[in-house]
Amino acid sequence: MIPSYFTNFCFFEYNIGLLCMIILFFLFQDYTATIFLRQRWTDERLCFDGNKSLSLDGRLVEMLWVPDTFIVDSKKSFLHDITVENRLIRIYPNGTVLYALRITTTVACSMDLTKYPMDKQMCTLQLESWGYNVNDVMFYWTRGNDSVRGLDTLRLAQYTVEDHFTSVSEAVYETGRYPKLVFHFELKRNILFFILETYVPSILLVVLSWVSFWISQSSVPARICIGVTTVLTMTTLMMGARTSLPNANCFIKAIDVYLGICFSFIFGALLEYAVAHFCTLCSAPDNANKIDSNKSSKTSIDGKKERSKHKGCSSPMSVMKRLFCIFDCFHVKNPYHIDNYARFSFPLSFIIINVFYWVYYLYL
Repeated sequence: MIPSYFTNFCFFEYNIGLLCMIILFFLFQDYTATIFLRQRWTDERLCFDGNKSLSLDGRLVEMLWVPDTFIVDSKKSFLHDITVENRLIRIYPNGTVLYALRITTTVACSMDLTKYPMDKQMCTLQLESWGYNVNDVMFYWTRGNDSVRGLDTLRLAQYTVEDHFTSVSEAVYETGRYPKLVFHFELKRNILFFILETYVPSILLVVLSWVSFWISQSSVPARICIGVTTVLTMTTLMMGARTSLPNANCFIKAIDVYLGICFSFIFGALLEYAVAHFCTLCSAPDNANKIDSNKSSKTSIDGKKERSKHKGCSSPMSVMKRLFCIFDCFHVKNPYHIDNYARFSFPLSFIIINVFYWVYYLYL
C-alpha cells in the first residue's frame, strides 16, 4: 500500500535541462560538470485560480514535496549558494511545479586509455530516485534528446563532444526497482596539442640521430656526442611526457608505444656507430697481415721476425677482436659501407613503422 500522502504522486513529469555544462577532466577517470538541473512534476494540491505562475523563494522548498533525485557515481557534489542558494521554485495554476537547481558534481567515468591520446571516451550522467521505486514515481525526459542543451556551444581544452543522447532505464537493487535517467555523451580527444608537445619533438630527435651517419667514422667524439645527447634528450622527453600522462599502469598507451619506437631508433643509431667502428678495428689486422705478407715475399728472414713480433705482441684484446670477426663483420667487407646502408635503412624503416602506427591507432 502506498501511503495516502503519496497517492497523488504516482507519476511525475520529469524534465532535465543542461543549459550550461562545463566538463573539466582530471585524473583521467572522472569529470566535473556544472549543471542546471530542472525537474517538473504536477501536484494537484497546489492548484490555484489565476493565469499566471507564482515564483517562490528557494527557502520554501523545505515546505514542499520534491523528488529525491541523486547522481549515480558522484564522488563530490555541492549546491551553489552565492549570493543565495541557487534554487528556483515556480508553481503554475494547474499544480505543475518547476524545481531548478545549479549544482557542480564530480562523476566517475571509466576510460579505456589504450589509444591515448587518439582515444574516444563514452561517459554517462545517471540520475536515480533514492527512495521511491517504479511503483511510486516515473522518470522520463520530456523532450528526449532535446532535454539536454548547451553542448553545441561547449568548448573544452582537450575534448570535442562527438555525440550525445538520452535514455530511460531502471536500477535494480535488493530493495526494489528504481527509475533512472541516463545521459550519454561521447568525447574525442584533441590530438593537436600532443602532436606539438610530444610527437614532433620525438621525430626531430630521431632525425637528429641520423646526422651521425654522414659524419666520418674517424670523428669519434662528434659521433659519440650526437648519439649520447639524443639518447639523453629522448629519455628526458619521455620522463616529461609521463608527468602529464594518466596514472594508469594497467594500460600500454599509444603514446608510450611511439616514444618507445623513437627511443629504439635513437639507441639503434648509437649502436650502429659502435658496430661500424668495431668492424673498422677488425679490418685493421687484415690490412696489417697483407703488408706483412708483401714484406715476407722479399726477405723470409724479415718476415719471420715480423711474425714473431706479431705473436709476441698478441694480447687478450686482439684475441677478442679476432673472435668477434669470425662472422666477417656480418658479411660487410667494407665497414665504411655500414653508414651507407644505415642512411637508407633507418629512415625507410621509420617511415614504414609510422604508417602502420598511425593507421592502426586512427582507423582500427
